[in-house]
Amino acid sequence: MRRESRHMGDTPLGGGPGADTRATTSGDARPVRVLLVDDDPLVCSGLELMLSSAGGIAVVASVGDGDLVVPAVQQHYPDVVLMDVRMPRVDGITATREALAQPNPARVIVLTTFAEDSAVMRAVEAGAAGFLLKTAAPAEIIDAVRRVAAGEGVLSPASVPELFQHVATHPVVSRRRDAATRLTGLTTRERDIVIRVAQGLSNAEVARALFVSEATVKSHLGAVMGSLGCSSRVEVAVLAERAGWLHEDSAVGHAGSAMGR
Repeated sequence: MRRESRHMGDTPLGGGPGADTRATTSGDARPVRVLLVDDDPLVCSGLELMLSSAGGIAVVASVGDGDLVVPAVQQHYPDVVLMDVRMPRVDGITATREALAQPNPARVIVLTTFAEDSAVMRAVEAGAAGFLLKTAAPAEIIDAVRRVAAGEGVLSPASVPELFQHVATHPVVSRRRDAATRLTGLTTRERDIVIRVAQGLSNAEVARALFVSEATVKSHLGAVMGSLGCSSRVEVAVLAERAGWLHEDSAVGHAGSAMGR
């Protein structure tokens, strides 16, 4: 067990002396440990209040700039980092990359306002596990923290249209147009899963929609990501959108009532 300490200009908000240091799934006794990163104290306060009201989540600290993230991670051992993008000294993309380079890194969820932030695809490349709009509902943010702590990626349903619009002209998309073409070689089951992932559904929601096990969804999605060279489900979603799968009548037919994360 590790002890919380109070220095570096951060604000410890949860946990405490003797608190367990690594996070858990909802079935474990230990809480999911969360680090908040935002230069707006009101945002941090609101997130802390929201997450602390949820069972099984403990906000262990907040910091106000990207250069404080690595020291906070080393001190507080969070499982999930909620990361702002625009900050005065070090931006959230750089901070994400640096945090993920640490031993046993926390997983990062980027909180962004697409009207202001132009770094979504750089966050994908940096290894962020998920994306949420700052206007996301409290239940959505709480669910995202739990899912990311459990090893899933997160693509907010509300952020899907903005994400696709935002990345449409990004150079990364152009470099991967050949990968989008390769999507047509996927099996019917893989196609069904990819479409639903691109719509923002969780693994559990995909499993329910297709009447398969969650393990089957994870297995197929892992195979797809490996064959396409994608590091996250967000990249798979972008490729599906660029291939036109979310706009074709046939794709809509595959998706059915899952149009719905």
